[in-house]
Amino acid sequence: MDRAAMWQALDSERTATAGLLESLTPAEWEHASLCAGWRVREVAAHLTLGPEMGIGGAIVEFARARGSFNRVVDNTSRRKATVPTEQLVADLRRHVGSRRLAPGQTLADALMDVQVHTQDIAVPLGRDHPMALDAALASADHLWGMWFPFRPRRRLRGFRLTATDVDWSVGDGAEISGPIAALLPLLAGRTATLSKLTGAGVTALS
Repeated sequence: MDRAAMWQALDSERTATAGLLESLTPAEWEHASLCAGWRVREVAAHLTLGPEMGIGGAIVEFARARGSFNRVVDNTSRRKATVPTEQLVADLRRHVGSRRLAPGQTLADALMDVQVHTQDIAVPLGRDHPMALDAALASADHLWGMWFPFRPRRRLRGFRLTATDVDWSVGDGAEISGPIAALLPLLAGRTATLSKLTGAGVTALS
């Protein structure tokens, strides 16, 4: 995908995620997400923060977190999660059309982030949240090439991942196949979508 198509895909994903969030009950907002230690509201809060973070704010947050990227993400998301859920939805909608990225973030990072984190919300709630195949494919390629923080090439060494709904395959070894929307969370370190995948590699990975 070229940059224009990626920005359009990001806008579409944010719009769809805002719609999902808007449909949640109060109990679902408090439900555990696929992100360890985060409820749905912390994940939603995280998705609003990228376009809001400037360089100055990032420097302050890294100082508070003693240089830890993971602590920055956790601290900022937990603080933002205290606002009313209506504001979280409104803020995410407000970022549709924004062309701002968090300091150090690439456009590919931002697209992948919203796709994976929306599944972190939808999957444990039993909600089906489809992804645009071209955007999911771009994010799968991006994740496979990443080192920090997911390390998929090392973590999934000995497995071959094959999408059944788009032309995409990586790795060598025991087969894991299924929809690209189920493979994407796996690439990002989640195992909750294994039930949607098939092949000898699923049993071995489980």
